Amino acid sequence: MTEKQQSNPSRDPSPRQAGVEREGAVKENNELSFEACLERLEKIVKELEQGDLPLDRALELFEEGVKLSANCRRKLEEAENRVEILLKKSDGKIVAEPFRLDENESSS
Repeated sequence: MTEKQQSNPSRDPSPRQAGVEREGAVKENNELSFEACLERLEKIVKELEQGDLPLDRALELFEEGVKLSANCRRKLEEAENRVEILLKKSDGKIVAEPFRLDENESSS
């Protein structure tokens, strides 16, 4: 190991340290709001579209983007599941039922 590597070991994290850092990013992404995830995803896309990144950095951003996208999708599904329609039954009672999008409506 060179003197430079010995004096600053944190510059090149071990695979184990890198994994811990990525896990932290995943936890942070899960705690972000939908809007914050979407904003970060847009920044990642812009950075990747510039095309002047080292391969390792591009892969890191791509991985983060995939995780953010999955998180946004999960948050949208959760929101969809919370949406309910209030229906008035024949006996006059109002009942909440989950909102279901018809196949014809979802393709528009």
